Amino acid sequence: MAGIYIHVPFCASRCIYCDFYTTINLENQNRLVRALCSELDMRRHYLQDNTPPNAPIEIDTIYLGGGTPSQLSEENLHRLFGAIYNKVENNVSFQVSPNAEVTMECNPDDITPQFAQTIAKLPINRVSMGVQTFDDVRLSFLRRRHKSAQITPAVEQLRQVGVNNISIDLIFGFPKQTLDEWAIDLQKAIELDVVHISAYSLMYEEGTPLFKLLQQHRVSEIDESKSLDMFNMLVDTLTANHYEHYEISNFARKGYRSRHNASYWQGIPYLGLGPSAHSYDGNSRQWNISNLKKYMDAIENKTIPMERETLDEDTKYNDWITTALRTKEGLNLALLSDAHRNYLLQAAQPHINQGNLVLIDNHIALSRAGIFISDSIMSDLIKV
Repeated sequence: MAGIYIHVPFCASRCIYCDFYTTINLENQNRLVRALCSELDMRRHYLQDNTPPNAPIEIDTIYLGGGTPSQLSEENLHRLFGAIYNKVENNVSFQVSPNAEVTMECNPDDITPQFAQTIAKLPINRVSMGVQTFDDVRLSFLRRRHKSAQITPAVEQLRQVGVNNISIDLIFGFPKQTLDEWAIDLQKAIELDVVHISAYSLMYEEGTPLFKLLQQHRVSEIDESKSLDMFNMLVDTLTANHYEHYEISNFARKGYRSRHNASYWQGIPYLGLGPSAHSYDGNSRQWNISNLKKYMDAIENKTIPMERETLDEDTKYNDWITTALRTKEGLNLALLSDAHRNYLLQAAQPHINQGNLVLIDNHIALSRAGIFISDSIMSDLIKV
């Protein structure tokens, strides 16, 4: 084991673009945390069957996502971390590394002086903050709860309690957004001087209120050329300000890459707890039911409500294509069988010739031009 992801589905309000499993019914917070602790214990015993006697299960990263984990009370956060760090019978435990990366997603308006003090009492040493934009009109359009004026104070509150590993999320490609407006968002992000920035193009996911607005012709997507210009501005601006572009959507100062997210891209096992959470053990994927009540009912009846997919060799190869290829280093061909390596090189050759892929030191990676059409390239490389 390398990482634990905990899905907290509670949100005070739902953003119009989000397609993650969330709920605005906050009444079951205590019950959910009890269920999360129980699932952790059940999975610990399940893993114990495949672990040498009394051997700890090493944990290098912990990530509280959602949803909005900062909706949890201090009492429930302590209960949750207590379950992760405590020993169990026969001295078998999740042994958390002393330098583990422990991340919590937060909304800027949740970071009050009191909540910052709560974070300081916990093992949390990294915060990922959903900033999205510094434009209040666009924040309102997204149905975000915070205002732009709350962003800087939130960052300052975290620094005051010793949390300096701060990441922010940004969105670009809003309807009618101009390059100048995007440049303002980038400049304000740089002025925060945070160590990590994730930036995503606004997506119109089916089933979201934003997708419905698109279908009703009440909003329009920006054209592809402008989206490309915004992406290029993003890369140029952040790299010029000493951020490493280490994954398609992620930029970090030296030494501050997201270790937890890297586990997804590098094929490192992780355990997912909570409704809709996914797990990966190297040979199978598992995912919990995306229904809070059914999840809690099942856990209380000593059953983990999950489905499992055993991965064949072609599926493992396809996973490498859609994960490792997102990173700056790309995919190490030594990880592939001879048959899959030959298949990949043959499928990749047209993209190498066009300059969209590069082959260096036995690694194949997206070029700057290839990043923007990465979905199309990956589709050509996967084995069906």
